[in-house]
Amino acid sequence: MSSIVTRFPPSPTGFFHIGSARTAIFNYLFAAKQDGVMYLRFEDTDKERSKKEYEEDIIAGLQWLNIPYVQAVPLRQSEKKDAYRAYLHELIKKGIAYEAEAGERGGNVIRFKNPNVRIIFSDLIRGEVAFETAELKDFVIARNVDDPLYHLTVVADDHDMGITHVIRGEDHISNTQRQILILEALGFERPIYAHMPLILAPDRSKLSKRNFATSVNDYKKQGYIPEAFLNYLVLLGWTPPSGKEKLSLKQIIDVFDIRNVHKSGAIFDLKKLDWLNREYMLLIPDDQYLNEMLARSPSWRKDIAGKILPLVKERISVWHEFENVKEDFDYFFSEPKLDATKIPGKGSDADTTKKHLFRIKELLASPLSSEEITAEQIKNAIWNYAEKEGRGNVLWPLRYALTGREKSPDPFTVGAILGIETVNRRIGVALDAL
Repeated sequence: MSSIVTRFPPSPTGFFHIGSARTAIFNYLFAAKQDGVMYLRFEDTDKERSKKEYEEDIIAGLQWLNIPYVQAVPLRQSEKKDAYRAYLHELIKKGIAYEAEAGERGGNVIRFKNPNVRIIFSDLIRGEVAFETAELKDFVIARNVDDPLYHLTVVADDHDMGITHVIRGEDHISNTQRQILILEALGFERPIYAHMPLILAPDRSKLSKRNFATSVNDYKKQGYIPEAFLNYLVLLGWTPPSGKEKLSLKQIIDVFDIRNVHKSGAIFDLKKLDWLNREYMLLIPDDQYLNEMLARSPSWRKDIAGKILPLVKERISVWHEFENVKEDFDYFFSEPKLDATKIPGKGSDADTTKKHLFRIKELLASPLSSEEITAEQIKNAIWNYAEKEGRGNVLWPLRYALTGREKSPDPFTVGAILGIETVNRRIGVALDAL
């Protein structure tokens, strides 16, 4: 087994959000690159806010993104109270920690006796980082002798789990000095640190629920492809050496180097995510794509849905956009409602339009009587006439008669999908309306 061991330690106090997901991904990539392992642990010492449903959401998100962790059952800090208590008592016994008044809130807390030293550590992303710990004063590490807080528990866990590398967001940099003081007081070996840039909103503000910081499950529900979503999160703060952005997980692992992670904040760009997701959607086999369409629109006829599949693929980047496509393409599956005033082309009149529609029916008669016709056949049959009489005067009423829409794919494509029988029937309805 590799000596490389990383960890993903979320607090189950909320749903699995994109910042946490990226942290998990980077930890996994670093370990996988070197045949190492990643552990999952829940930092659930906040009893009031920690919930089982959040744990389940985090695990489901990791599974959706195909990010494995090594153990069958995640570690929970709530199950390690005896171990934390032992480390706390050791610090007290050494005189490194002591009981003190909590202040205005009353009661006592356990404080770490700050040695007031200069802490220097080498960060894999940021290089050398230095702190003067005197500014920390004596800081709290436990509510009481039986209730350790974050800085002690995380140090104990990293030691007990054999964590070699701590990879986390830059908002934890200030915590590092406290944790180094504690681990050295306990005689633990330092892990190697790497602090990633934060993910920022387009206006460079902190990401929030108002500007895309929804849970990973929300993106799943919207129909994003997990491979695409993972691919995009990796690009938030890291650029592949080749500059190529669309990469499989295996390809990412092969070229990933944490030393190439950016120092500056990464901008969350929804448009880029949608572009990348569309690239992955275009790789879905047609039969699978069609099945997904039919699952989202059970009333659609399979034969017609299969014919409009290329049109759907052109229109959507994410599956949730299919809802709009369903409405836009409803004329393929139900008769359009026509407004007689909209049938004539611009500058034309009802009588002239009738003439054009009658002529189109004639031109589409035998040998185009077969139901199976192509867009090219329809175009060849009526194009010369449309050129002579004015394309707008001829093609507009045909488009509107077939779709009831002012915007749609060209009438040749629509006609080929509908079939000649339906085309003739809908032209007849338009003639009756004029």
